[in-house]
Amino acid sequence: MSHVPHELAEEFPEAADKIHELKMSNAHFAKLADAYHEVNREIHRIEAEIEPTSDAYAEELKKKRLALKDEVAGFLNV
Repeated sequence: MSHVPHELAEEFPEAADKIHELKMSNAHFAKLADAYHEVNREIHRIEAEIEPTSDAYAEELKKKRLALKDEVAGFLNV
């Protein structure tokens, strides 16, 4: 599979170890990271034209990804 941009480790490269640690020790963070991953993958499939959708839905997903990223950032104190 091709490289998927916007993965959490890319978005927060300085916090890669902390992300892994939180995924293992904090159930809420793990669920949040999984939700981010799923939304990010769906956006990638849309942008790669693998999964057709409306522009409005794609924008809704991007807003959701941004909100999840903000919540992740809160855990990482960045």
